[in-house]
Amino acid sequence: MEILGIFRDIESAAKAVAGLVRVGFTEDQIDSLTSVPYPEGALVRTKQSSWFRWLALTGGLSGALAGFVLVAGTASLYPVQTGDKPIIAIYPTAIICFEVGMLFAIIGTMVGMFLEMGLPALNKRVYDPAVAEGCIGISLTIHGGGRCGALHAGSSD
Repeated sequence: MEILGIFRDIESAAKAVAGLVRVGFTEDQIDSLTSVPYPEGALVRTKQSSWFRWLALTGGLSGALAGFVLVAGTASLYPVQTGDKPIIAIYPTAIICFEVGMLFAIIGTMVGMFLEMGLPALNKRVYDPAVAEGCIGISLTIHGGGRCGALHAGSSD
């Protein structure tokens, strides 16, 4: 079960989060929803590690490798007499590797961005339109059925 509390300012939302932690909820169960870009950890401190940059790096490296395979494969499929010059020249190959690597890095970045944002949403989440108008939402996820009597940690405005 997921419960959403709406607060008008960050101070009351922070008091509510502190109250929820004080009564025994873990910060993994608490999430903040806001349209204002508060710094990471301003309301809820998450120990979530991000693998966003690793997706971009993997995309870039695999793209550079795909670019080299494209150049080398094309050169081997269409053998051209080059007169003692290398069939796979360094500078044109580097350009193709760079361009395909950047394309794959951008695709990896876009995929990582959507995964970090949780899009597409696989499960239904609670939401209130007041969050888009500047209010702060504090979401509490309760696993099982216990702890319902401990929800008097803060008052919503």
